[in-house]
Amino acid sequence: MTVELSNTLDVVRKSLNGATDRLERSKIGQFFTPAMIARYMASLFHHAGTDVRILDPGAGAGVLFASVVEALASGEDRPHSITVVAYENDRGVLPYLKDTIERCRLICKDAGISFCGEIRSEDFVASAIAQSDEGLFATNGERFTHAILNPPYKKISSETAMRRSLNAAGLEVSNLYAAFVWLSARMLTPDGELVAITPRSFCNGPYFRRFRVGLLDMVSLRHIHVFESRRKAFGDDNVLQENVIYHAVRAAEKPKHILLSSSNGIDFDHANTRSVPYDRIILPGDRDAFIHLALSDDDTSATERMGRFTTPLDDLGLVVSTGPVVEFRAQKYLHKNAAKGTVPLIYPGHFKDGFIQWPMESQKKPNAIEASMHTKDMLLESGYYVLLKRFSSKEEKRRVVSAIFDPHRVKASLVGFENHVNYFHAKGKGLAPTLARGLALYLNSTLFDLYFRIFSGHTQVNATDLRKMHYPSREQLIRLGSHVKNHMPDQETVDAILKEECESNG
Repeated sequence: MTVELSNTLDVVRKSLNGATDRLERSKIGQFFTPAMIARYMASLFHHAGTDVRILDPGAGAGVLFASVVEALASGEDRPHSITVVAYENDRGVLPYLKDTIERCRLICKDAGISFCGEIRSEDFVASAIAQSDEGLFATNGERFTHAILNPPYKKISSETAMRRSLNAAGLEVSNLYAAFVWLSARMLTPDGELVAITPRSFCNGPYFRRFRVGLLDMVSLRHIHVFESRRKAFGDDNVLQENVIYHAVRAAEKPKHILLSSSNGIDFDHANTRSVPYDRIILPGDRDAFIHLALSDDDTSATERMGRFTTPLDDLGLVVSTGPVVEFRAQKYLHKNAAKGTVPLIYPGHFKDGFIQWPMESQKKPNAIEASMHTKDMLLESGYYVLLKRFSSKEEKRRVVSAIFDPHRVKASLVGFENHVNYFHAKGKGLAPTLARGLALYLNSTLFDLYFRIFSGHTQVNATDLRKMHYPSREQLIRLGSHVKNHMPDQETVDAILKEECESNG
């Protein structure tokens, strides 16, 4: 396969990256696709057919559709015709895009393929909504056999005309990339194929639920590729999202298996690939349609072992919430150190050895919050609570870090939990001491951390994700809690204790 054009476009990409402000590109969510990623994405398409129609809804300089054209023109079973429709409204990129269209025309001419390329310098979302609307006054929209996209990564404000248009069209999405994928899928022909590279964040969580459910109802996932490092796929763009590439077909019937692959950056030749049953990826009966990515035998083993703990949080009489004290809103009530009329305020910086240590005079954050009529809704009665840090780096050793708030260590009648922590409680009250210790041990286990990473691509530990998890029974948690005394056991001991409980429950 010739890669001359996509390599040339990679030089263009690097030139554009050097000539444009990174901050400005980040603001509009614009990240140009490296040639190696584009060629890999093009290789995921399965069928060409006689007449190919390619949609590239955020084309940039055109490396994505050009890679598909190159692959089709150099293949043995070449199509009779290729049509490309490329949307791009960045006028600074349009000259490069026009050149790419002409180069594709020459490639197809040499291969004996009829080619038609059209550039649309208009808003893709508005155009696609009009074309894909199936209502009474809908226009006869275009349909495509192939869609390939690296959509912009940008939140959509609920107050914008775009958000209102999307909602009216039945597309409840909070990020532009989800809108691009959903609309592109709706514009496919039956059995048409889509390949996209987007953040992994859509795989779980409440913000993308409508998108997940709608997309999985419309298409059949066939292949998902995960980058083991966030920094290597778009290294020169400083993209920090964890990205995935996925291939889907516009079909209602679901496959028995999905291919899962992973690579260290863009080294696709040495990717780890495995076939996983579809119902291990999207669990039957899961109304939230979380997408679980078990990329290794260890992940599969973790899934099987976690299956031995089957108690929903509701059955334990427990609730998990996000800390109600939002620093910038409560700023005037916060104090660096405890003073008369204040109560403890707990941040992630107070986590130490599995317990909350307060105060922490070395940390830059406040240690206390005023207890008054202005803050009463932010405070809880003191008691045993289990806290988790909400944020971590993907490269950190652990995603889930838990600590016990022990009222005998932090003596106060009320306590405030800052918004960067989640906390487990018994409907607004504290937990039984041994139950709290057992829950903290379970959350601090390698097994829980590994399983959590399988379905959560966020660096954030969402309360919604924690509600989706299953837990040991109350009796099991109490047994686990008996192993926690004045400090949390070391990691090896924690894992050994949970393994023993797991095997006794097998």
